[in-house]
Amino acid sequence: MSKRYTEEFKRDAVALVRSSPERTVTEIARELGVSPEGLRGWVNRDGADRGEGRPGELTSTEREELKRLRKQTAEQQKTIEILRKAAAYFATETIR
Repeated sequence: MSKRYTEEFKRDAVALVRSSPERTVTEIARELGVSPEGLRGWVNRDGADRGEGRPGELTSTEREELKRLRKQTAEQQKTIEILRKAAAYFATETIR
């Protein structure tokens, strides 16, 4: 099971990486007790949020919006399917 870290902890960890160019992410991660991959991810997300990411990389806000829109789309698809079944049911009832 992976640990959950607060946003404040993540911000502080990223700030430490940015303010310590002479040290590697792996060294800082070891010191903080987090995985180097996780810390690199936090640094990369922070860079994307600052507009320093790779072309096409989503910011945190855009990722949250995409997640919300995907959930909304799934709910709408379920609603459409229910309405389709109801329409088919009532169509057969009116024929009788």
